[in-house]
Amino acid sequence: MSDAATIRPLRASEISEWDKEADVVVAGYGIAGVCAAIESARAGADVLILERTGGWGGAAAMAGGFIYLGGGTPLQQALGFDDTPENMETFLLAALGPGVDKAKIADYCQGSVEHYKWLVSCGVPFRETFWGQPGWEPPHDEGLMYSGGENAAPFNAIAKPAPRGHVPQMADKRIGQKSGGYMLMKPLAETAEGLGVRVEYDTRIRRLIVDHTDRVVGVLATQFGKQVAIRAERGVVLATGSFAYHQKMIEGYAPRLIGRPAAAIEEHDGIGILVAQALGAELAHMDATEVAFFGDPQMMARGILVNGRGQRYIPEDTYPGRIGQATLIQQDNQAYLIIDEQSLEAALATETSTPFFRQPPTWAAETVAELEADMGLPRLALQGTVDAYNLHAADGKDPLLGKKPEWVEPIGSPLAAFDMRGFTAGFTLGGLRTDLDSRVMHVSGEPIAGLFAAGRCTSGLCAGGYVSGASLGDGSFYGRRAGLAAAK
Repeated sequence: MSDAATIRPLRASEISEWDKEADVVVAGYGIAGVCAAIESARAGADVLILERTGGWGGAAAMAGGFIYLGGGTPLQQALGFDDTPENMETFLLAALGPGVDKAKIADYCQGSVEHYKWLVSCGVPFRETFWGQPGWEPPHDEGLMYSGGENAAPFNAIAKPAPRGHVPQMADKRIGQKSGGYMLMKPLAETAEGLGVRVEYDTRIRRLIVDHTDRVVGVLATQFGKQVAIRAERGVVLATGSFAYHQKMIEGYAPRLIGRPAAAIEEHDGIGILVAQALGAELAHMDATEVAFFGDPQMMARGILVNGRGQRYIPEDTYPGRIGQATLIQQDNQAYLIIDEQSLEAALATETSTPFFRQPPTWAAETVAELEADMGLPRLALQGTVDAYNLHAADGKDPLLGKKPEWVEPIGSPLAAFDMRGFTAGFTLGGLRTDLDSRVMHVSGEPIAGLFAAGRCTSGLCAGGYVSGASLGDGSFYGRRAGLAAAK
């Protein structure tokens, strides 16, 4: 999927002179890279980060900032939520499959409390306040929120619900520009550079450099158009992000995202995957994708979502990313939100109702039959759905999909429909297969000597499903592992 000659590993014997050297070379200065650098430096290594842009942060600095942590973190305990590593593991095994790496999930859950304390020790702030309303992220600086559908069907019957979306404290958020992710990255970057970690900006890796035994001993990069050879005495850590903006890779591995990779940054071009793949690295779950759904959670919870046949297909009070995946993957990107006037006004009056979603409805009518006809749905298709929903909603129940009673109200009149077809975007979840020490695995099943990886260039916790905070969570957790292993 790329010109093999430009990514094939280069022999160290072909390097006449090394331009730069370090014990550990980290490619990428996002969440995985900064955590790898910190742990490598603390282990006594001389660390050099190579960052292709002009500053630290990557996708993490633009993210909402959720870090998926649980098992009884101090923040959970302070806010009165009981959780255990085993309970967290039960949920993640159900929510992130099929085909999850069970050992990695168990490892992550057992280490989650320690990881929270490590982040705090690096200066990451969390405010002891819980936000319990539906929403994409807390509207203020609240530190804890449900971020994966733990308290919604079917998962609330599989594991005891516990909020695990830990959000760094930040005032004056600007969603999509400067939010909780910035306050995750800032103290970590300051910690890394305080440890003496060196950084070369505007530097893009192009190829891995290997010795006669195929051990990775450096990288070939370009800096302002000039080729530079950088030696890594102990190891190279790949932390270069996903392949969401590599068109051919999307077409070949994750075609559902063709034309809709907006929930990532353009620097996520798959280079880390490609250079390791050229050395024989094994890949995993390359078709797995997270899918954002551009709907207001407050509106969706109060209404019903129907597909192109006028049928409900998911509990509307669940995690919006789960709604997005179900819409794109199972419903051919066909979705309509049906809501009555009273519920719409209540949703728009809440703090988490985003102005982006305050659009006029596509259709409005006095009766379901009129709305159905205006939408072009077959006669009785929507009427049957609303009749069945209202029948049980009169008793505050949703036996079909299990929406929680507090959000179940009969749909009245007048009512409206929002055309939400194509309201999805996403990013890739698959990548290099790594072990628990973040060593990149060869297709033979053995680790590739000298090569480590973490973050979205790897196949992390998620194999299909997703929870907000998994990317920053496993990126930071296994970034630390990569840094330690490389330093050794």
